[in-house]
Amino acid sequence: MEPLNQLLLFLISLLANLFSAFSGGGAGLVQLPALIFLGLPFVVALATHKVASVALGIGATLRHLRHGGLEKKLALFILATGLPGVLVGANLILAIPGRSAEMALGVLTAGLGLYSWLNPGLGEQETVLHRDRFGYVVGGLGLFVIGVLNGSLTSGTGLFVTLWLVRWFGLDYRGAVAYTLVLVGIFWNGTGALMLGLLADIRWEWLPALLAGSLLGGYAGAHLAIRKGNRWIKRAFEVITLVIGARLMAG
Repeated sequence: MEPLNQLLLFLISLLANLFSAFSGGGAGLVQLPALIFLGLPFVVALATHKVASVALGIGATLRHLRHGGLEKKLALFILATGLPGVLVGANLILAIPGRSAEMALGVLTAGLGLYSWLNPGLGEQETVLHRDRFGYVVGGLGLFVIGVLNGSLTSGTGLFVTLWLVRWFGLDYRGAVAYTLVLVGIFWNGTGALMLGLLADIRWEWLPALLAGSLLGGYAGAHLAIRKGNRWIKRAFEVITLVIGARLMAG
């Protein structure tokens, strides 16, 4: 790529991943369309974006681990229930009609923002919920379905995990964002990138700029999330979900 395009990719990746790390997802809203606009076919762009998004998780992890670790039991549960869905979704992507999937995802994503906005106290204080057997079964099914979406699509699926952890398990927004960025960012997206890499080409020469932007943006966004607290994260989450939903529905 020409140096100017590399710089453009870096800036797009930096901004997209900064906002994603602060609000708990949504980097694909900017980054994936940018790759397509610059000439990559959809599946190649998706695979390339998935690889780059792992750096978002790494950057955010470096900052969140400095602030405090994750609960091991819940972290392993999110991986065990979500990763099989990612594998299923990555194998389904080639058979899904793109426009229909984008419309459905747009409606669901906008719905997340409206739901959060209509529940003013949601996610501002942590409350332990649904940690019994039934709660884990329902919670695991929800994470599996979100994993399918994560493996087959990309725009906004991290936001689904963030709100599900807040609504079902009672996490506050800051804690839910930490789980999303670390587990979804690294492990879910890493698994999706591996599977898509086997099904489609990855544009390796585009990755240095994307990885640098994702890593720096992820760290900076996680830093802002820790400093600003739940109220700001909740507002950012609502804005990002509504913008992403509108963008997907508009086509």
